[in-house]
Amino acid sequence: MKAEVWINERHGLAESPFYDPRTKKYSWVDIDAGRLWISSNSGERYHFELGQPIGAAVPGEKCGSYVLAAGDGLYLYSDGKAERFCDLSGVYPPQMRSNDAKADPAGRLWFGSSGRVSNEMNGALYRYDNGAVTVMQAETRIANGMAWSSDKTRFFFSETLCRAVFAYDHDNDSGEIHDRRVLFEAEKGLPDGMCIDADDNLWVAFWDGGRIEKRSTETGEKLDEIQLPAQNITSCCFGGDEFDTLLITSSGAGFDGKYDGCLFRCVTDVRGKAPDYAMTNI
Repeated sequence: MKAEVWINERHGLAESPFYDPRTKKYSWVDIDAGRLWISSNSGERYHFELGQPIGAAVPGEKCGSYVLAAGDGLYLYSDGKAERFCDLSGVYPPQMRSNDAKADPAGRLWFGSSGRVSNEMNGALYRYDNGAVTVMQAETRIANGMAWSSDKTRFFFSETLCRAVFAYDHDNDSGEIHDRRVLFEAEKGLPDGMCIDADDNLWVAFWDGGRIEKRSTETGEKLDEIQLPAQNITSCCFGGDEFDTLLITSSGAGFDGKYDGCLFRCVTDVRGKAPDYAMTNI
């Protein structure tokens, strides 16, 4: 598998890529710039600025909408405007902001936190459900990628500075997780965002690793790898009409390589799944 440059434009910290088959649009955020980007398959794109960092933007239940996990709250973006529906100012410790986010198969929003003092275990993985915010995994440093198995019984979570991806048992009815165990530990670089394919294999981006790894959710074994011409690879998602194209984001902050901060695409030999849509009223 060979990746190609898709968006040859430097982003400070591109993250949270999604493909929404309802609109046939790709989306991603540039975290520190506070920008949500939305693009057609051909690369025609526009952006929305929130005025604060956006850790992630998850396609919402309403077609064309996005739930934004930001510094002070959760916002619903629709029709060019964003309105806050959940205040997080009393949830995060000082100097923390939202990081990666995903909707689970029931539409509940899961989101992590990250801080400038990233070596302190004062972050967490949270879940928004029916107006309430619940800590799902306490004492994280940088809460990052999330994925659920196709049968909805397992949850996967990358905790970057632990250099590991963890597996949990998951109850889709309640949204609860338990029995945390290490799926695999990173051999080089730090595991960042990730997605899952239709065969229940994870595709994990590696910060300070310049690559995507395909990993078994049964054994943690590395099955394949995509090398990329950027140092800090942040996340990936499947998209396109056949869901066989991997969209890959990277960070350009602090690096001056030709493609650091650019977006890449790679046609794979597998198919991914459509995203689960975040619901704001559950």
